[in-house]
Amino acid sequence: MIKREELRNVAIIAHVDHGKTTLVDKLLRQSGTFRANEVVDERVMDSNALERERGITILSKNTAITYQDVKINIIDTPGHADFGGEVERIMQMVDGVLLLVDASEGPMPQTRFVLQKALKQGLKPVVVINKIDRPEARPAEVIDEVLDLFIELEADDHQLEFPVVYASAKNGYATMKPDIQGDNMVPLFDAILSEIPCPVGDTEAPLQLLISNIDYDRYTGKIGIGKIARGRIDKNQLAVLASTDGQEYNVKISGLYTFQGLKRIDTDSAMAGDIIALTGIENINIGDTLCDQNQIDRLPFVQIDEPTISMNFMVNDSPFAGKDGQYVTSRHLKERLEREMMSNVAMRMEALSTESFKIMGRGELHISILIETMRREGYEFSVSRPEVIMKETPEGIMEPMEILYVEVPEEHMSSVIEKIGQRKGELMNMHPTGTGTMKLEFRIPARGLIGYRSEFLTDTKGYGIFHHLFDGYDAYKGDIKNRLRGSLVAHENGAAVAYGIYGAQERGKIFVEPGMEVYEGMVVGESSRLEDIVVNVCRKKQMTNVRASGSDDALRLVPATMFSLEQSLEFIADDELVEVTPKQVRIRKKILNKVQRERTQRKHNVS
Repeated sequence: MIKREELRNVAIIAHVDHGKTTLVDKLLRQSGTFRANEVVDERVMDSNALERERGITILSKNTAITYQDVKINIIDTPGHADFGGEVERIMQMVDGVLLLVDASEGPMPQTRFVLQKALKQGLKPVVVINKIDRPEARPAEVIDEVLDLFIELEADDHQLEFPVVYASAKNGYATMKPDIQGDNMVPLFDAILSEIPCPVGDTEAPLQLLISNIDYDRYTGKIGIGKIARGRIDKNQLAVLASTDGQEYNVKISGLYTFQGLKRIDTDSAMAGDIIALTGIENINIGDTLCDQNQIDRLPFVQIDEPTISMNFMVNDSPFAGKDGQYVTSRHLKERLEREMMSNVAMRMEALSTESFKIMGRGELHISILIETMRREGYEFSVSRPEVIMKETPEGIMEPMEILYVEVPEEHMSSVIEKIGQRKGELMNMHPTGTGTMKLEFRIPARGLIGYRSEFLTDTKGYGIFHHLFDGYDAYKGDIKNRLRGSLVAHENGAAVAYGIYGAQERGKIFVEPGMEVYEGMVVGESSRLEDIVVNVCRKKQMTNVRASGSDDALRLVPATMFSLEQSLEFIADDELVEVTPKQVRIRKKILNKVQRERTQRKHNVS
């Protein structure tokens, strides 16, 4: 067994928006990865367009820096619970973690989740208290809270003796004492070298490599990424791919790469402890083990938490089908979803018919990111309302439960408690923060959260914050009324006009503007009543030769409400779909014709 003193493998984990990607930015800049005159974007690791727009990390990414002749492989991980599968699978690639905690907020729900995964793998943590430059920073109290969390998660004695580094990633410095401002990131670099164990492996033993991540290149095809657990690997080497389904394939490694900065560097060989990327194996998947031809040993892959939410993806059959999209057929849809399943281990797919597919994921955001990505790639399709995945057991139907952490101004607390109570949520804990806000903790069915975010922001005037974490399964809690109002449904095909919209806006909130194309069965607004109302937004004013004084004054239209993709998914009822195209997101009824809709509803009521 050889200790690779010249190498460290570390993952950066934290709650969303605690500064992981900004910290990696500064480590890359101060390690000399970039030229002095090189222009580099902020949050350079968030290379995905959606990540840059939303300010969150969605995919785990590899980079590497060199400090004092030691190569440090760094993996930047997502901070949102819906992308927990990205965190879980990379834990076997590293020997330690940097746990980032906000010096003001302290440990948050996702801090608990990611730390639990790291401790289970026996990884050594280094705690980084970030954002110590903020006026409301309270580093001493936060360290006590972190220690309490370690004890609660049953960390062993070795893990409990965690070193602490204080940092301001935004200002590019780290320090060992919170009251002394640093000049650079050297204290953090030194902590990584002294506290994170170096990889240990037998470089002379037969090859064994676990694939923990998959990338895709349009020229070279699939790229497998993983850490060599044992032995050596060479370019053009023959090996055996032991897949997760029990099959074994003879393969040839045509391309071999290590990481340096933001680039993949071509290499001829690598050994135990190295994190590498390889090409040439078309049927490679996450969880597969690459072995020596003479000794085939599968490595166990980390258990990924099961999906809790499902949506149906189906071919778009609206009157506007095919107008915007480049990929519109069931074959295109199936191929793209199958490709997603290869790299997204926390997601599942089930074919319901030749034109409909059930996609299961961790949460609404998890699946909506896939929808938005496909939309931007030129796909056109429809999706159904999110549904929770129930389990049938001898004790009865069990449903997924979530722990909901809410921070709200005190004046809005009562309305939040009331609304969450209506959604079968139980208040577990509450305490004041001392700054005019209250921290509340609820246990709520996962289906109670569907469609609640926009309502929550309205109730708290935009000042509320909430996070949730999966908390196992419990007995079915009964019916939950998510929608208290019906929809305004278009009467006919055509272009919406001001006169028609003016007549319809008295019946509810309008989603369309003059000039927008609509079709029969399309949802053009939210009704002010419980039931759906059919309205004619295409209705034009009848021209006569009689004019009354003031009758031709401009019509006063209330500004239309425009929904984002997530808001549309939260809004729709069980009998509605979201039509997604590269240019439009529309809401529609599953059955477009009014007569057929009413007939189906009567049959449903009778049964």
